[in-house]
Amino acid sequence: MKIAPWHATCIQVESRIACNAKSKDETWEIIEANIARAIGMIRDACAGPNPPKLVVIPEFAFQGPPRSVPVPEWIDRACTTMPGPITDRLAEVAKELGIFIAGNHFEVDPRWPDRYFNSSFCLDPKGEMILRYRRINTASWTSPHDILDAYRDAYGDAGIFPVADTELGRLAIFPCGEIAVPEISRMFMMRGAEVLLHPNNEPLSPVADAAKVCRAAENMCYLISANVAGTAGFSDTLTGGHSQIIDYTGKILAMTETAEETTACSATIDVAALQAARRDTGMGNGLMRSRWEMYRAAYQSADFYPANALADHPVKTMQDFTEVHRAALANLEAEGVLRPA
Repeated sequence: MKIAPWHATCIQVESRIACNAKSKDETWEIIEANIARAIGMIRDACAGPNPPKLVVIPEFAFQGPPRSVPVPEWIDRACTTMPGPITDRLAEVAKELGIFIAGNHFEVDPRWPDRYFNSSFCLDPKGEMILRYRRINTASWTSPHDILDAYRDAYGDAGIFPVADTELGRLAIFPCGEIAVPEISRMFMMRGAEVLLHPNNEPLSPVADAAKVCRAAENMCYLISANVAGTAGFSDTLTGGHSQIIDYTGKILAMTETAEETTACSATIDVAALQAARRDTGMGNGLMRSRWEMYRAAYQSADFYPANALADHPVKTMQDFTEVHRAALANLEAEGVLRPA
Protein backbone atom coordinates (compact mmCIF):
# COMPACT_ATOMS: atom_id res chain seq x y z
CA MET A 1 0.00 0.00 0.00
CA LYS A 2 1.42 3.35 -1.03
CA ILE A 3 1.37 5.91 1.77
CA ALA A 4 0.32 9.42 0.74
CA PRO A 5 2.48 12.33 1.98
CA TRP A 6 1.33 13.74 5.31
CA HIS A 7 2.12 16.70 7.52
CA ALA A 8 3.95 16.65 10.89
CA THR A 9 4.29 19.43 13.47
CA CYS A 10 6.58 19.94 16.46
CA ILE A 11 4.74 21.42 19.46
CA GLN A 12 7.54 23.57 20.91
CA VAL A 13 5.90 24.27 24.26
CA GLU A 14 7.29 25.60 27.54
CA SER A 15 7.04 23.46 30.67
CA ARG A 16 6.58 24.63 34.23
CA ILE A 17 8.73 22.57 36.60
CA ALA A 18 6.55 20.43 38.87
CA CYS A 19 9.36 19.46 41.23
CA ASN A 20 9.25 22.98 42.66
CA ALA A 21 5.78 22.32 44.07
CA LYS A 22 5.28 21.89 47.83
CA SER A 23 2.60 19.19 47.75
CA LYS A 24 1.08 16.51 45.53
CA ASP A 25 -1.97 18.68 44.85
CA GLU A 26 0.20 21.61 43.82
CA THR A 27 2.33 19.28 41.69
CA TRP A 28 -0.72 18.10 39.76
CA GLU A 29 -1.99 21.65 39.34
CA ILE A 30 1.25 22.35 37.48
CA ILE A 31 1.02 19.11 35.47
CA GLU A 32 -2.58 19.81 34.51
CA ALA A 33 -1.69 23.33 33.41
CA ASN A 34 1.19 21.98 31.30
CA ILE A 35 -1.15 19.45 29.67
CA ALA A 36 -3.71 22.18 28.95
CA ARG A 37 -1.05 24.41 27.42
CA ALA A 38 0.17 21.62 25.12
CA ILE A 39 -3.39 20.75 24.09
CA GLY A 40 -4.08 24.38 23.28
CA MET A 41 -1.06 24.47 20.99
CA ILE A 42 -2.10 21.21 19.34
CA ARG A 43 -5.51 22.71 18.60
CA ASP A 44 -3.86 25.83 17.17
CA ALA A 45 -1.67 23.70 14.90
CA CYS A 46 -4.65 21.70 13.67
CA ALA A 47 -6.71 24.83 12.99
CA GLY A 48 -4.28 26.03 10.32
CA PRO A 49 -4.55 25.62 6.54
CA ASN A 50 -2.34 22.51 6.45
CA PRO A 51 -3.14 20.58 9.64
CA PRO A 52 -0.77 17.84 10.81
CA LYS A 53 -1.55 14.16 10.91
CA LEU A 54 1.01 13.77 13.70
CA VAL A 55 2.38 16.06 16.39
CA VAL A 56 5.32 15.58 18.76
CA ILE A 57 5.43 17.17 22.24
CA PRO A 58 8.83 17.66 23.97
CA GLU A 59 10.34 15.52 26.70
CA PHE A 60 9.49 16.68 30.26
CA ALA A 61 6.71 18.87 28.82
CA PHE A 62 4.18 17.82 31.46
CA GLN A 63 6.08 17.18 34.69
CA GLY A 64 9.44 18.79 34.09
CA PRO A 65 12.54 16.93 35.35
CA PRO A 66 12.65 15.57 38.92
CA ARG A 67 16.01 17.23 39.58
CA SER A 68 17.00 16.35 43.16
CA VAL A 69 13.62 15.04 44.36
CA PRO A 70 14.13 11.58 45.93
CA VAL A 71 12.70 8.72 43.88
CA PRO A 72 9.94 7.64 46.33
CA GLU A 73 8.75 11.24 46.64
CA TRP A 74 8.76 11.82 42.87
CA ILE A 75 6.81 8.62 42.30
CA ASP A 76 4.21 9.63 44.88
CA ARG A 77 3.89 13.25 43.79
CA ALA A 78 4.29 13.28 40.02
CA CYS A 79 4.48 9.89 38.31
CA THR A 80 1.63 7.92 36.82
CA THR A 81 0.95 4.89 34.68
CA MET A 82 0.83 4.80 30.90
CA PRO A 83 -1.99 4.76 29.83
CA GLY A 84 -3.06 6.97 32.70
CA PRO A 85 -4.17 10.48 33.62
CA ILE A 86 -1.75 12.25 31.29
CA THR A 87 -2.14 10.10 28.19
CA ASP A 88 -5.90 9.81 28.72
CA ARG A 89 -6.29 13.58 28.31
CA LEU A 90 -4.25 13.50 25.11
CA ALA A 91 -6.10 10.43 23.81
CA GLU A 92 -9.36 12.38 23.85
CA VAL A 93 -7.73 15.10 21.75
CA ALA A 94 -6.26 12.52 19.36
CA LYS A 95 -9.72 11.04 18.81
CA GLU A 96 -11.38 14.43 18.46
CA LEU A 97 -8.88 15.76 15.92
CA GLY A 98 -8.12 12.45 14.22
CA ILE A 99 -4.36 12.74 14.69
CA PHE A 100 -1.38 10.90 16.16
CA ILE A 101 0.09 12.50 19.31
CA ALA A 102 3.58 11.63 20.55
CA GLY A 103 5.12 12.74 23.82
CA ASN A 104 6.90 11.74 27.00
CA HIS A 105 6.35 11.55 30.75
CA PHE A 106 7.73 9.89 33.86
CA GLU A 107 5.93 6.61 34.34
CA VAL A 108 5.45 3.95 36.98
CA ASP A 109 4.83 0.31 36.16
CA PRO A 110 2.88 -1.85 38.66
CA ARG A 111 5.49 -4.59 38.10
CA TRP A 112 8.14 -2.30 39.67
CA PRO A 113 6.22 0.13 41.89
CA ASP A 114 9.36 1.44 43.60
CA ARG A 115 10.94 2.64 40.33
CA TYR A 116 10.02 5.09 37.61
CA PHE A 117 10.91 5.24 33.94
CA ASN A 118 11.47 8.07 31.47
CA SER A 119 8.89 6.89 28.95
CA SER A 120 7.93 8.09 25.48
CA PHE A 121 4.61 7.25 23.87
CA CYS A 122 2.54 7.63 20.71
CA LEU A 123 -1.25 7.64 20.53
CA ASP A 124 -3.15 6.92 17.33
CA PRO A 125 -6.33 8.68 16.08
CA LYS A 126 -8.44 6.17 18.01
CA GLY A 127 -6.72 7.30 21.21
CA GLU A 128 -4.94 3.98 21.59
CA MET A 129 -1.34 3.88 22.77
CA ILE A 130 0.59 2.23 19.94
CA LEU A 131 4.10 2.93 21.23
CA ARG A 132 5.70 3.00 24.66
CA TYR A 133 9.47 3.21 24.87
CA ARG A 134 11.37 3.47 28.14
CA ARG A 135 14.69 5.27 27.94
CA ILE A 136 17.63 2.88 28.05
CA ASN A 137 20.66 5.19 28.26
CA THR A 138 20.28 7.08 31.51
CA ALA A 139 22.20 7.61 34.72
CA SER A 140 19.43 9.36 36.65
CA TRP A 141 16.64 6.77 36.91
CA THR A 142 15.98 3.12 36.18
CA SER A 143 16.68 1.84 32.67
CA PRO A 144 15.28 -1.43 31.31
CA HIS A 145 18.95 -2.45 31.07
CA ASP A 146 19.31 -2.13 34.86
CA ILE A 147 16.69 -4.89 35.29
CA LEU A 148 17.23 -6.51 31.91
CA ASP A 149 16.38 -10.14 32.61
CA ALA A 150 13.12 -9.34 34.39
CA TYR A 151 12.27 -6.65 31.86
CA ARG A 152 12.85 -8.92 28.88
CA ASP A 153 10.77 -11.63 30.53
CA ALA A 154 7.92 -9.14 30.93
CA TYR A 155 8.02 -7.35 27.58
CA GLY A 156 10.36 -9.16 25.18
CA ASP A 157 12.62 -7.44 22.66
CA ALA A 158 9.58 -6.01 20.85
CA GLY A 159 8.70 -4.18 24.06
CA ILE A 160 12.22 -2.84 24.44
CA PHE A 161 12.46 -1.46 20.88
CA PRO A 162 8.82 -1.08 19.78
CA VAL A 163 7.87 -0.13 16.20
CA ALA A 164 4.26 0.53 15.15
CA ASP A 165 3.09 -0.15 11.60
CA THR A 166 0.51 2.57 10.90
CA GLU A 167 -1.27 4.36 8.07
CA LEU A 168 1.53 6.96 8.23
CA GLY A 169 4.32 4.38 7.98
CA ARG A 170 6.33 2.54 10.59
CA LEU A 171 6.87 4.75 13.64
CA ALA A 172 9.35 4.56 16.52
CA ILE A 173 10.06 6.92 19.39
CA PHE A 174 12.90 7.73 21.79
CA PRO A 175 13.78 10.83 23.84
CA CYS A 176 16.37 13.56 24.11
CA GLY A 177 20.02 12.54 24.62
CA GLU A 178 19.54 9.11 23.08
CA ILE A 179 19.88 10.89 19.72
CA ALA A 180 23.63 10.73 20.48
CA VAL A 181 23.54 6.93 20.86
CA PRO A 182 23.72 5.53 17.29
CA GLU A 183 22.58 2.04 18.32
CA ILE A 184 19.15 3.24 19.48
CA SER A 185 18.09 4.59 16.08
CA ARG A 186 19.84 1.67 14.41
CA MET A 187 17.79 -0.87 16.36
CA PHE A 188 14.57 0.86 15.37
CA MET A 189 15.60 0.98 11.71
CA MET A 190 16.48 -2.72 11.79
CA ARG A 191 12.97 -3.39 13.08
CA GLY A 192 11.59 -1.49 10.08
CA ALA A 193 11.10 2.04 11.43
CA GLU A 194 10.69 4.76 8.80
CA VAL A 195 9.84 7.77 10.98
CA LEU A 196 11.69 8.46 14.24
CA LEU A 197 9.80 10.58 16.77
CA HIS A 198 12.04 12.48 19.17
CA PRO A 199 10.57 14.25 22.23
CA ASN A 200 13.50 16.43 23.25
CA ASN A 201 14.56 18.59 26.17
CA GLU A 202 18.07 19.92 25.84
CA PRO A 203 19.99 23.17 25.48
CA LEU A 204 21.12 24.28 22.05
CA SER A 205 24.13 22.27 20.97
CA PRO A 206 25.88 21.88 17.61
CA VAL A 207 26.72 18.32 18.65
CA ALA A 208 23.06 17.44 19.19
CA ASP A 209 22.03 19.13 15.94
CA ALA A 210 24.71 17.17 14.06
CA ALA A 211 23.56 13.93 15.69
CA LYS A 212 20.00 14.52 14.46
CA VAL A 213 21.17 14.86 10.88
CA CYS A 214 23.37 11.78 11.22
CA ARG A 215 20.67 9.56 12.76
CA ALA A 216 18.21 10.46 10.01
CA ALA A 217 20.65 10.03 7.13
CA GLU A 218 22.51 6.92 8.28
CA ASN A 219 19.24 5.06 8.89
CA MET A 220 17.33 6.55 5.95
CA CYS A 221 14.54 7.64 8.32
CA TYR A 222 12.60 10.83 8.83
CA LEU A 223 13.29 12.44 12.22
CA ILE A 224 10.71 14.66 13.94
CA SER A 225 12.44 16.30 16.91
CA ALA A 226 10.37 18.59 19.17
CA ASN A 227 12.39 20.48 21.76
CA VAL A 228 11.09 22.37 24.77
CA ALA A 229 10.52 26.12 24.58
CA GLY A 230 12.16 28.47 27.06
CA THR A 231 14.83 26.93 29.27
CA ALA A 232 15.76 23.28 29.05
CA GLY A 233 15.68 20.38 31.43
CA PHE A 234 17.94 20.55 34.42
CA SER A 235 18.92 24.20 33.93
CA ASP A 236 17.19 27.48 34.70
CA THR A 237 19.38 29.36 32.23
CA LEU A 238 20.24 27.21 29.20
CA THR A 239 18.02 27.82 26.19
CA GLY A 240 15.89 25.20 24.43
CA GLY A 241 14.33 25.54 20.99
CA HIS A 242 15.68 24.32 17.65
CA SER A 243 12.83 21.89 17.04
CA GLN A 244 13.44 20.38 13.61
CA ILE A 245 12.25 17.88 11.04
CA ILE A 246 14.86 16.10 8.93
CA ASP A 247 14.36 13.81 5.95
CA TYR A 248 15.97 10.46 5.16
CA THR A 249 18.87 12.12 3.30
CA GLY A 250 19.78 14.36 6.24
CA LYS A 251 18.14 17.43 4.73
CA ILE A 252 16.58 19.78 7.29
CA LEU A 253 13.01 20.34 6.14
CA ALA A 254 12.00 22.67 8.97
CA MET A 255 13.70 24.25 11.97
CA THR A 256 12.64 26.72 14.62
CA GLU A 257 15.58 29.02 15.30
CA THR A 258 14.15 30.53 18.50
CA ALA A 259 13.25 29.10 21.92
CA GLU A 260 9.80 30.68 21.90
CA GLU A 261 6.61 28.66 22.02
CA THR A 262 5.58 27.87 18.45
CA THR A 263 4.00 25.34 16.12
CA ALA A 264 5.87 26.72 13.11
CA CYS A 265 8.17 23.71 12.78
CA SER A 266 6.11 21.69 10.32
CA ALA A 267 6.92 19.69 7.21
CA THR A 268 5.62 17.09 4.79
CA ILE A 269 6.64 13.48 5.38
CA ASP A 270 6.82 11.39 2.20
CA VAL A 271 7.23 7.77 3.32
CA ALA A 272 6.67 6.46 -0.23
CA ALA A 273 9.75 8.40 -1.37
CA LEU A 274 11.72 6.99 1.56
CA GLN A 275 10.65 3.46 0.67
CA ALA A 276 11.73 4.00 -2.95
CA ALA A 277 15.10 5.33 -1.81
CA ARG A 278 15.65 2.28 0.38
CA ARG A 279 15.10 0.06 -2.68
CA ASP A 280 17.36 2.06 -4.98
CA THR A 281 20.64 0.37 -5.92
CA GLY A 282 22.53 3.63 -6.36
CA MET A 283 25.27 5.04 -4.14
CA GLY A 284 22.76 6.85 -1.95
CA ASN A 285 21.40 3.65 -0.40
CA GLY A 286 23.66 3.09 2.59
CA LEU A 287 21.32 0.53 4.14
CA MET A 288 21.67 -1.85 1.23
CA ARG A 289 25.46 -1.71 1.53
CA SER A 290 25.62 -2.20 5.29
CA ARG A 291 28.02 -5.06 6.17
CA TRP A 292 26.68 -6.19 9.53
CA GLU A 293 28.84 -9.30 9.73
CA MET A 294 31.95 -7.13 9.99
CA TYR A 295 30.82 -5.67 13.32
CA ARG A 296 28.91 -8.56 14.86
CA ALA A 297 31.79 -10.18 16.74
CA ALA A 298 32.82 -6.92 18.41
CA TYR A 299 29.29 -6.17 19.57
CA GLN A 300 28.77 -9.78 20.67
CA SER A 301 31.77 -9.65 22.98
CA ALA A 302 31.31 -6.07 24.24
CA ASP A 303 30.34 -6.07 27.93
CA PHE A 304 31.05 -2.66 29.39
CA TYR A 305 28.09 -1.20 31.31
CA PRO A 306 26.81 -4.09 33.45
CA ALA A 307 23.27 -5.31 32.82
CA ASN A 308 20.92 -6.11 35.73
CA ALA A 309 23.10 -3.99 38.01
CA LEU A 310 20.12 -2.55 39.86
CA ALA A 311 17.86 -5.59 39.72
CA ASP A 312 18.04 -6.22 43.46
CA HIS A 313 17.36 -2.68 44.65
CA PRO A 314 15.68 0.35 43.08
CA VAL A 315 17.32 3.66 42.35
CA LYS A 316 16.78 6.11 45.20
CA THR A 317 19.53 8.67 44.62
CA MET A 318 22.36 9.24 42.16
CA GLN A 319 24.68 7.50 44.62
CA ASP A 320 23.03 4.21 43.67
CA PHE A 321 24.87 4.42 40.35
CA THR A 322 28.35 4.92 41.86
CA GLU A 323 29.41 1.28 41.95
CA VAL A 324 27.80 0.59 38.58
CA HIS A 325 29.78 3.38 36.96
CA ARG A 326 32.99 2.14 38.56
CA ALA A 327 32.35 -1.32 37.15
CA ALA A 328 31.68 0.12 33.69
CA LEU A 329 34.95 2.06 33.74
CA ALA A 330 36.84 -1.02 34.94
CA ASN A 331 35.36 -3.06 32.08
CA LEU A 332 36.37 -0.41 29.55
CA GLU A 333 39.90 -0.44 30.95
CA ALA A 334 40.08 -4.25 30.89
CA GLU A 335 39.11 -4.29 27.22
CA GLY A 336 41.70 -1.66 26.31
CA VAL A 337 39.20 1.10 25.50
CA LEU A 338 40.59 3.14 28.42
CA ARG A 339 44.27 3.38 29.25
CA PRO A 340 45.13 2.35 32.83
CA ALA A 341 44.88 5.28 35.26
